[in-house]
Amino acid sequence: MINWLSRLFARREPTLSEASSRDAAAIAALHAGSFHRGWSEQEVDTLLLDRHVIAHRATRSDRLCGFIISRRVEDEAEILSVAVARASQGRGLARSLLNLHLRRLAGLGARAVFLEVDEHNAPALRLYRRAGFRNVGKRPNYYAGSGKPSAALVLRRDLA
Repeated sequence: MINWLSRLFARREPTLSEASSRDAAAIAALHAGSFHRGWSEQEVDTLLLDRHVIAHRATRSDRLCGFIISRRVEDEAEILSVAVARASQGRGLARSLLNLHLRRLAGLGARAVFLEVDEHNAPALRLYRRAGFRNVGKRPNYYAGSGKPSAALVLRRDLA
């Protein structure tokens, strides 16, 4: 009986897979809840239909709990967005998504990956630094937010 109850209430690990335009509404909703200016379903759908865009998702019980999207051109890629639902944060899901995504980009021939992150986003900076990204630039007053504007740090990771 105890084994049955523990299986019933156990959290299943999320399933990681490639995202497609079928995921546009769920990704747009998670993006809107995660960022000051969320993407519309149409914007996400347009991205996901672009042949240069690579996207992965994390689902648990058929519900989206995270995603990562990037655009690749030639041997460079830019991570456009990463988000994890609040209920799934702090469990290594972003790290798992990022690792899968970086392996896929490398497999497609990307030799370098770039991204921009708010200088005050400590969890994201920790994630990216642990994954081997390093600072290569700064865009002052890039993020308007609700208070004082903050800079975007430009990070890079070499894959080859």
